[in-house]
Amino acid sequence: MGRDRFYLLLRKHRLLIPRTKRAHITTNSKHHFYKYPNLIKNFIPKAAEQLWVSDITYIKTDGGNAYLALVTDAYSKKIMGYKIDDHMKTSLCIDALKIALKQRQYPNQKLIHQPDRGLQYCNPTYTNFAENNGINISMTQQYDPYENAVAERINGILKQEFGLGKIILSLKLAQKMVKKAVKIYNSKRIHYSLKFKTPDFAHSNQNHNYRQYRKIPILVTL
Repeated sequence: MGRDRFYLLLRKHRLLIPRTKRAHITTNSKHHFYKYPNLIKNFIPKAAEQLWVSDITYIKTDGGNAYLALVTDAYSKKIMGYKIDDHMKTSLCIDALKIALKQRQYPNQKLIHQPDRGLQYCNPTYTNFAENNGINISMTQQYDPYENAVAERINGILKQEFGLGKIILSLKLAQKMVKKAVKIYNSKRIHYSLKFKTPDFAHSNQNHNYRQYRKIPILVTL
């Protein structure tokens, strides 16, 4: 049996894997704003609020795409701040960062903030706000999944486990679902990398070693 006939046979019996649609792009790195260097290539956080990661993901609604900006603590996996709206302007990311700053438990800890090189995060309005609040900015340099692995993982958990990957009736409902999902995620969702503790517990107790995604980590102090 030739290839084409084989595919016809598979199609007839509905055995072909459906082609997935291209993901909605939320990162535009083709801009003239300054792109900060990557400060955490070999950095391993030893405590909460040493490293925050950020990302924007899209949420499908009947009225079109909504956009969710997240700020997550890399050590504890706790979602420190978030904002969901029907746009992905710089203000969306700033609002999420403002909430994260209000949630800090260790304000004297030296903090590195690592987003991607998207337009919103490179915008001087965003970087100035972060630096004025004592945050050192680091940015991903390549499309390497390891560079922003924690942020990508959290996006996947929220969509796959909390129903945010489905088409939601409205933006208002999506906002309510995100609020509930973040609360449950932080307070009840245990992680293997946190010794089966919740992000809230890990953030407050800080008694675990950070799980490094790369195979050969090198310790770099702040």
